[in-house]
Amino acid sequence: MIVVLAVFAGRPLFAQVTIRIDSLPAGTPKEATLFIAGDFNGWNPGDSQYRLVEDSAGFYGITLKARPEGTVIQFKFTRGSWETVEKGASGEEIANRQFTYGNGDTLHLKILNWADLSGGGGRSTADSNVHILAKAFYMPQLRRYRTIRVYLPPDYHLTSESYPVLYMHDGQNLFDDQTSFAGEWQVDETLNRLFTEGKKVPIVIGIDNGGSRRIDELTPWVNPQYGGGEGKKYVQFIVETLKPYVDSVLRTLPSRENTAIMGSSLGGLISDYAAVAYPEVFGMAGVFSPSFWFSDSVWRFTRLHPAQSPVRFYMLCGGAESEQMAPDMLAMKDSLTAAGFDAGMIFTKVVPGGQHNEKLWRDAFGNAWLWLSQQDGSTSVKSVSKTSVLRLHPNPAHNSTRFSVPPGTKIDKVEIFDAFGKRVRPIADFGAGRLNVQALSPGLYFLLVVTGERTYFSRLVKE
Repeated sequence: MIVVLAVFAGRPLFAQVTIRIDSLPAGTPKEATLFIAGDFNGWNPGDSQYRLVEDSAGFYGITLKARPEGTVIQFKFTRGSWETVEKGASGEEIANRQFTYGNGDTLHLKILNWADLSGGGGRSTADSNVHILAKAFYMPQLRRYRTIRVYLPPDYHLTSESYPVLYMHDGQNLFDDQTSFAGEWQVDETLNRLFTEGKKVPIVIGIDNGGSRRIDELTPWVNPQYGGGEGKKYVQFIVETLKPYVDSVLRTLPSRENTAIMGSSLGGLISDYAAVAYPEVFGMAGVFSPSFWFSDSVWRFTRLHPAQSPVRFYMLCGGAESEQMAPDMLAMKDSLTAAGFDAGMIFTKVVPGGQHNEKLWRDAFGNAWLWLSQQDGSTSVKSVSKTSVLRLHPNPAHNSTRFSVPPGTKIDKVEIFDAFGKRVRPIADFGAGRLNVQALSPGLYFLLVVTGERTYFSRLVKE
C-alpha cells in the first residue's frame, strides 16, 4: 500500500517505495554488501545511508524516503564502488534503472551480473589513440593516486603540431564501455569523426574519479547530508600538478585560450568552479547537468570572483532532470554575467526530454567542443582521407609482430614512436611485414607505415 503522508487540499501526495532484490548473480560473494546509488545521493556508490539490508530469508532490500508522487528517480546497484556496479547478463552496460513514485509501494528487481565478475563488461571499446597516461599518478594535494587516461588526435604522430587540451572528469566513462559504470561518452569516436570532417580536435586528459571519494573530490563545499569539500584541492591538483606535467610530456598549446575543462553532474559543478576560480588557466568550460543544488555557496562564490579573463561556458541540461536543474543552470548564467563574464560567451541549452545520463552528454559532446573551440562548419583544417588504421598480429608482441598492406603497395618507411610522440627509431628491415621488436622496452608505442599514397598507423604494445 502506498503510504500517504499529505492529504491536505492543494498539497502533493507523497509516497514511498521498498526495493527488494529477488535474485543475485551466481558468484556474488557471501560477505557482499549491496548499495543503491542514484541521482538522489549524488551517485555515491558506497553511501552507508543507502546500504541494502539482508532480511531473515536472505533477500536484500531498502525502503527509500517518501517523495511526491510523480517524482522520477534513476539508480543502479553496486557492491560499494563503480568497479563493482551491476551489469547485464553478458557483462554489457545497462541503462540506469528508473522508478516513478506512486507506481506501487514494492519494487521487485533482479541483478544479472557484476562488472568485476564479468570481465569488465566485454571487450574494450576505446579506439587505438586512447591509452593510459599514468596508472597511479600521485595527487599531492589530496595525498592519493589516480589513473589518468589520454586521447591523442589521430594525426598526433604524423605531424609536429601542438594541440589544445581538454581536461575531463570521470575518466572511466569517457572512452570505454569496459571501464564505464553508466555507459561511455564516446569521446574518442566523436573526436575522431570530427577530425575526419576537418575539425581541430584536442588532446583529452581523462581523470578517473575516486569511486567512494568522488563526491568529496568534485565538490568545493560541504553538504550536510552528502559531505564533500575537497574540490578546491582537486582543482589545485589539475592546475598545479597535472597540467604542468601534461604540458611537459605532450605537444600542447598551454595558453588559457587553448585549455578547457568539462564534466557532468558533480563534474559540471567542479568545471564551473574551476573556470571561475582559475580563468587565467581555463578559457573554456563545458558544464553539463551541473549539480548546483549541492551547496548554496556556489552563488556567493561566483559573486566574490569577478571575471578577470574571458571564459567561454557551454551549459547544457535535460528537460526531464530534476525540477531545479534548468532553473539553476539559467540562474548561473545570470550570476556569471553579473560577475562580469560576457553573456555572449555563455551558451545555455535545455534539451527537451533529456535525462540525467551519459546519453544526454554523449549526444551533446561534439557540438559542445565545436562551440567552445569556435569552429564553424565551413572551415576545413585538413584532410585525413589518406590515413588508415593498421592491424598488427600479435599485439601485444613479445619478440616480433606482423602487419599487412594491400598487395603491390610500395612501403617507403616504417617508424615507431613512444606514447608521447617521440620517435624511437626508423626500421630498415620490414620484409614480408615482419617487425623485430625484441629491443623495445615493455610499454606502449605507435607504429607508422608510410606508402606513396597512404599512411597507416597502429597502437603497439610491447610485452
